[in-house]
Amino acid sequence: MLQGNRNIPQMFRSAFQSFSMLGICFFTCFLACCVRADTEKKCPEFTDLNLPDALIGTNLKVQLLLYTRKNKNCSENLSGQNLTTSVYLNVTKKIIFVIHGYRPTGSPPVWIDDIKNSLLAKEDINIIIVDWNRGATTLIYPNAVSNTRKVAEMLKNLIDEMLENGASLDDVYMIGVSLGAHIAGFVGKAYSGKIGRITGLDPAGPSFTGKETTERLHHTDAQFVDVIHTDIDALGYREPLGNIDFYPNGGTDQPGCPRTILGGSQYFKCDHQRSVFLFMSSLDQNCNITAFPCDTYVGYRNGECASCEAFKPLPCPTLGYYADKWKNYLIEKNPPVTKVYFDTSDKKPFCMYHYFVDIITWNKSSRRGFIRIQIEDSTGNITESKINSDAAVFHQYRQAKILAGFQLDFDNVSKITLTFSTNNVVGPKYKLRVLQMRLRSLSNAERFQLCRYDFILLENSETSFRPIPCHELDV
Repeated sequence: MLQGNRNIPQMFRSAFQSFSMLGICFFTCFLACCVRADTEKKCPEFTDLNLPDALIGTNLKVQLLLYTRKNKNCSENLSGQNLTTSVYLNVTKKIIFVIHGYRPTGSPPVWIDDIKNSLLAKEDINIIIVDWNRGATTLIYPNAVSNTRKVAEMLKNLIDEMLENGASLDDVYMIGVSLGAHIAGFVGKAYSGKIGRITGLDPAGPSFTGKETTERLHHTDAQFVDVIHTDIDALGYREPLGNIDFYPNGGTDQPGCPRTILGGSQYFKCDHQRSVFLFMSSLDQNCNITAFPCDTYVGYRNGECASCEAFKPLPCPTLGYYADKWKNYLIEKNPPVTKVYFDTSDKKPFCMYHYFVDIITWNKSSRRGFIRIQIEDSTGNITESKINSDAAVFHQYRQAKILAGFQLDFDNVSKITLTFSTNNVVGPKYKLRVLQMRLRSLSNAERFQLCRYDFILLENSETSFRPIPCHELDV
């Protein structure tokens, strides 16, 4: 009997061993999950605050969050550590600092991850997100302004350590938004303007307008300074601050932004924030936003600045990341500053392709009115000018220039449609006898100019025709 059950202890031992192995596996999985969760917790994140924090105010505390292609989803906090112990920092590569501005509600900037990811996709570089949300979050704006100098001092200390470890000031590039633009300027001043580049994205106007150059961003703060102004009538700085200052849509009301307070919070921040999204659109190779040097936006809209002859052999400047292609030309000017204007569309990536429609009329009496312009390509795609040009005055045998901007750019324009209007509700309908119409691209000056000769525009009636290359008939 006992002999017949001799295998029972062995069965217990096998069951115990199996149970033990299951326990070890379970414990191993549990430990791995804990380690993974603990690792995830160790990824420093941008400070997330809220309105109660803004109400009581926040004391300045800065996080310097490093991202590279090796750790693009998990930052390394450089604050307070010896840079020689950094796992990811490579001081032989370009170092881009991204510095946000005033945060009245405490929430992280909605664009912070997108700009980081877009820059890393473009180049193998170091990106340092300067998180000074504790210090920028307050309802008392002057308190945030007073912290800008302190943030700049912290950044200088970091750059000093980088230089000791082999970094070059030529490779330091600072992108500052609003108050962050002036922080970048203060850092640049600390190095006598020897850092490589500063991009100011709608630098803050309040508390800085009218200040001396030592108290704000200036074109001498880096080897090259480019600035995008999108809210000069409210939160942004109106006057030029860089070697080249871009004024999209004149620098005031941006297309697609609410025009009344019914738009909620976007009414207050959309124009100001547009500078960031325009800069990010420049990282899209399919969207090169061309700008035109001019003294005023009105002059640009009236066709007084339709060429970039002074820049040859370079083309017209382009907005954003690649603006430094014009660095050598701009810094050799006297004074080394240039204002440029252009129009954009109302949706990402905001590209607009600029044309001039030049019209010479025969009418003996002058006519004042508007021309609506459509172009169509050989496959039937149609795009209409999104620029609401001012009324043009058509004099006999004189050329009238009408600025047009299209969201699509056609290599092959097969049809042009024009509609003339005086916007008069009552009264007689007028007509224009056009001796010559010329369509010329400003965004692509090498493209063939297209013409049409001797036709009638009846008021409020579409007139469509197939254009021909101007050189076929022009002498």
